Amino acid sequence: MADALIDRVAAVAAEAGAMALGRVTSEYRLWEKAPGNPVCEIDLAVNDLLRERLYQIDPEAGWLSEETADDAERLLVPRVWVVDPIDGTRDYIRNRPGWSVSIALVEGGVPVIGVLEAPARRETWTAVAGQGAWRNGQRLVASSRSDFAGARVPTDALPRVDQDLTMVDKPNSIALRIAMVAAGEADLVASIRWGHEWDIAAAVVLAREAGAAVTDAFGGFLRFNSTKAEAFGVLACAPGIHRAAVKRLRERAVKGIIR
Repeated sequence: MADALIDRVAAVAAEAGAMALGRVTSEYRLWEKAPGNPVCEIDLAVNDLLRERLYQIDPEAGWLSEETADDAERLLVPRVWVVDPIDGTRDYIRNRPGWSVSIALVEGGVPVIGVLEAPARRETWTAVAGQGAWRNGQRLVASSRSDFAGARVPTDALPRVDQDLTMVDKPNSIALRIAMVAAGEADLVASIRWGHEWDIAAAVVLAREAGAAVTDAFGGFLRFNSTKAEAFGVLACAPGIHRAAVKRLRERAVKGIIR
């Protein structure tokens, strides 16, 4: 049953990804929902496609998406689709490859299915809780790194306090950055600010199923389909450096949680 479901969800993601990729060089409307938060009409078109197709797969599931007004009805149902139609819109509008279509199915507050479709990178990432995580059919295994110094971080720059870490290429999509941890291509991804569940839900199940440690910024359990659909930060890393990462980030996290 789970295999059939993940195949159907992956097919929907592939259709959505092909739609977005096909229009990446076309003319389309672009605006800002808030300063520094771009959105384009392709985001909305992909959102509509995903909602229609995923409703056909599970009409009883609720809906939570970056591009749909929130409906509290989702809090009353056991399963919820958590979707970011184009995660990494900045890369999309610049015709860079670091964007993805992100789909998660959350049950009882836990993401149990995750799919990332990154067509510009020719990558399909899938995971089912308890059954592992995969990219293009290859099983993912997180890094076994145990030394915090030298840990690979997808970022554009490192603060002075983190100069002992190693920068690697950073896609704009945070979901893809977390997926890099799942694939053993990065050792650490950390956010220490309030963020939306749709940004990370699919990637969280990918990383967990690959054996990575995945928590909030303080090392606590991440629960999804919350009232505000927000979490304070995300920390995805090799299990052997999780404790050191929490310790390194704690002071900054304490400051960041105060809005």
